[in-house]
Amino acid sequence: MKPWPLPAVVAHRCGGTLAPENTLIGLEFAVQHHCAAVEFDAMLSGSATPILIHDETLRRTTNGRGSVCAMPDEQLFRLDAGSWKSPRFAGERIPSLFDALSRCAALGLGANVEVKPAAGFDQATGHTVATLCAAFAPKLALLLSSFSAGALEAAREVAPDLPRALLVEWIPSDWTRLAFELDLDGFVCDTRHLGQARAQTLREAGLGLAVYTENDPQRAAMLFAWGVQSVITDRPDLLGTAL
Repeated sequence: MKPWPLPAVVAHRCGGTLAPENTLIGLEFAVQHHCAAVEFDAMLSGSATPILIHDETLRRTTNGRGSVCAMPDEQLFRLDAGSWKSPRFAGERIPSLFDALSRCAALGLGANVEVKPAAGFDQATGHTVATLCAAFAPKLALLLSSFSAGALEAAREVAPDLPRALLVEWIPSDWTRLAFELDLDGFVCDTRHLGQARAQTLREAGLGLAVYTENDPQRAAMLFAWGVQSVITDRPDLLGTAL
């Protein structure tokens, strides 16, 4: 079992609600609010480049339209990924995973990279993201996570030394089987569906445990008392200074 690589407070999608999600400016906000690590989503573009974006379509967080996995880089990297949040973020671009990891290394941030495959791209996304992350592993603390078991299996094939966690809404009853079959280092679950007994059982089994997305400092303190190691939050301005 590898050491858990993440600190207590992790900024969700780079900078939580303080900045446009999955953008480089979000990393700056995370640092400003005393976060030592961030979480972000990595998906393949139409050019098979790993980029930071959450949705399979471009509409919600950019001025583009259509599928992420169908748009080539020369078009995708020209899109505005900041104006939807606020006019002051106009011109913020979708970053490549390479650029995001480079900035994390420069800022001293660890990263929880969620492998976020578009439908049908689980293996390719897991392989590509893990290969790039492995190249950065000597420079920063990294955790790969995904809801996709197939993506995590592909990641393990190319980067077996990178810590990996399965993303779940709640810890399943067969968590021991999943941990063994996928060679997991831990789980990342929905904060709303985690109880003290299950948290303590996982920790006693030697597995890492993180939750998403917790914004209440008092509940976060309780989760840490249960043995949760990392809280992913949309409010680094509240948790980054309170804990």
